[in-house]
Amino acid sequence: MKPFIHESSYIDEDVRIGEDTKIWHFCHVQKSAVIGSRCTLGQNVNVAPGVQIGNGVKIQNNVSVYEGVTLQDDVFCGPSVVFTNDRFPRSSARPSEYAKTLVCKGASIGANATVVCGTVIGEYAMIAAGAVVTKDVPPHALMAGVPAKQIGSVCKCGQRLTKDMRCPVCSREWDLRIPPDER
Repeated sequence: MKPFIHESSYIDEDVRIGEDTKIWHFCHVQKSAVIGSRCTLGQNVNVAPGVQIGNGVKIQNNVSVYEGVTLQDDVFCGPSVVFTNDRFPRSSARPSEYAKTLVCKGASIGANATVVCGTVIGEYAMIAAGAVVTKDVPPHALMAGVPAKQIGSVCKCGQRLTKDMRCPVCSREWDLRIPPDER
């Protein structure tokens, strides 16, 4: 199925948008951006040049995904999530290259959270609303606060794990010492 693009949105040339993706009101997708299949971009989302967005990604209203940010498959960005891409911002100078930020498969970022550039958010991690991520986040970590600190771990299904690393909903057991690609 072709992507749906609301008539109020603007899509630059040289953009790739996957099947079944929905781009709602007042969005701007800039040149060379790649958006996968089955994605949803809510109202007023900006996707900067060259950004890579995987399949099944949901980006809520008022999010700017800046140059240097990559969102892997099944990432969730809540309303008004903030990404940065310049470690030393000055109005008089642009960096020659923007800092890279990677949000790994299945991670969720809550409303009004800020992700400082140069960080990696691990697979299936969950960032609480309003948190400020200043350092790399381990897979399955539950992060909250300013600056964000790990306050627990979460299952692939999104539920907080018990102390013995079991999911109270799907009953899956986790050994987070095992690398993600070996689980």
